[in-house]
Amino acid sequence: MNLYEDLVWRGLIKDVAGEDLKKKLNEEKITFYWGTDPTADSLHLGHYSSLVTAKRLALAGHHPILLVGGATGLIGDPRPTSEREIIQKEVLEKNLEGIKNQITKLFEGKATVVNNYDWMKDYNYLEFLRDIGKYININYMLDKDIIRRRLETGITYAEFSYTLMQGYDFLYLYEHNHCIMQVQGSDQWGNITTGIDLIKKKCGTDVYGFTMPLILDKYGNKFGKSEGNALWLDLDKTSAYQLYQYLINTDDEMVIHYLKVFTFLSKEEIEKVEKEHFEMPEKRLAQQTLAREMITDIHGKEEYEKALHLSETLFNGKVSELTGKEIEEVFHGVPTFEITEDENILDFLVNHGIVTSKREGREFLNSGSITLNGEKVTDLEMVITKSKAIEEKYVIIRRGKKKYYLGVYQI
Repeated sequence: MNLYEDLVWRGLIKDVAGEDLKKKLNEEKITFYWGTDPTADSLHLGHYSSLVTAKRLALAGHHPILLVGGATGLIGDPRPTSEREIIQKEVLEKNLEGIKNQITKLFEGKATVVNNYDWMKDYNYLEFLRDIGKYININYMLDKDIIRRRLETGITYAEFSYTLMQGYDFLYLYEHNHCIMQVQGSDQWGNITTGIDLIKKKCGTDVYGFTMPLILDKYGNKFGKSEGNALWLDLDKTSAYQLYQYLINTDDEMVIHYLKVFTFLSKEEIEKVEKEHFEMPEKRLAQQTLAREMITDIHGKEEYEKALHLSETLFNGKVSELTGKEIEEVFHGVPTFEITEDENILDFLVNHGIVTSKREGREFLNSGSITLNGEKVTDLEMVITKSKAIEEKYVIIRRGKKKYYLGVYQI
């Protein structure tokens, strides 16, 4: 397949501007841009779903410009329900550096990274109104979906003007970098078309754009959201192990779609994985492939192999082989408590909320449903001591098959 047909097969094209976009993508080498505002100091999987498409275009020979919105970030893209909180300049600058570093790493230094603050900071307000504002009709702006939805609850002038700023970004990159296409998630379609119209009116040139559908899980939630928390591309915020656990638990009905969207495997390779996966779904081949490809692309082969090792160690119950650092990574988010003294196993279970009573504790112990650092505990007289802790610090309790607790001696 050529590039355009491959994008369609993967489900990566939703809205299209430009009649001969297919020809441009398949037969020419063009410059395009993708942008984001630095609302945090790290990107997350929601951004990655767009960035991986930009990287796909780059691998096909097109040149990517990756824009980090130091100017637009000070205003804030209108949200569907309410105004964004204003980000302080110092915070914004810190966020900018974090995101620029991630983008540079992901594209292996083969993309141009720009900041729209560089061309907006000295632009006089009166000049901007004369140069840009006069080309965009108010009725046209009111018809933008995101603005129309906010009219009932109210929208500030700053948010209302956001589409002009993003439209100017496209014009600036067209004039200075010969950028002729913008690629974004589907929520940015209104801003893309503002830029296209602005370039047409000011320069008399037709340019291009397309959006990608929003990637959702089977419940309609945004991909990469876990109980309201984003899965970050920053290893200090979301470890490779945590990302592995999220991906390995992908639903069967969604995993092939995710392989198309998030990996660079060919159509033939994905179809082969699909066939083998559904012959033996219990082996979770498709999920394993998804985790391997995504984590390797985002963090590198070493981090993927580390995440795989931690997962297999936990699955096999060999938690005593983990280092202290690995324990903190694997058991991040599980119920954790401080151990201050030696305790009988029953007292330990009750006092730390692992069981509700000594009677329940006896039942769990007698049935072999309690493990301590990977070993079953059946002795009701056992005493938990520092010498039994991993590195004389960590006590990992498992109740049943999946419920974990972490006790920590303070050294």
